[in-house]
Amino acid sequence: MIEKSYLEKLEEHKGIIYKMVNLYADNDEDRKDLYQEIISQSWSAYPRFKGEAKFSTWLYKISLNVSLSFLSKQKKLTQIRDHDEFNSYFEPPELSERADWLYRCIKQLSEIDRGIIMLHLDGFTNTEISEMTGISRNSTNVKLHRIKQQLTTLLTGK
Repeated sequence: MIEKSYLEKLEEHKGIIYKMVNLYADNDEDRKDLYQEIISQSWSAYPRFKGEAKFSTWLYKISLNVSLSFLSKQKKLTQIRDHDEFNSYFEPPELSERADWLYRCIKQLSEIDRGIIMLHLDGFTNTEISEMTGISRNSTNVKLHRIKQQLTTLLTGK
């Protein structure tokens, strides 16, 4: 029953994982490894999910932490056991040319800034972003302002 509940919620929010994977991994093999690691970590933590936060918020926090750990190691993670139910989820959607361009610009930001802007673009409040990243609300406000300036420069070339 727990597995079914987890898989249903995961199916509903798998876009969160795709975003993180596309932002923090540069090739297909690393994307698959990172995706599997996020699935593994979230599955392991799911029994402790109390519902005090939205599932999407909880999944973002896990995805961001796993992605940042992935980058800090700078090596491929060990493959987890194959789970047919989980592997079938990795069919990344095709990105439009504009979305692909936006992802390329966001990937030029620092690791933590990538996560912050994705949380912001997905509608999380600055307070929620602050709680998920462990950065003070004021610092989050300042960081978001600077990130938007950087992205404007990257996107417009000015």
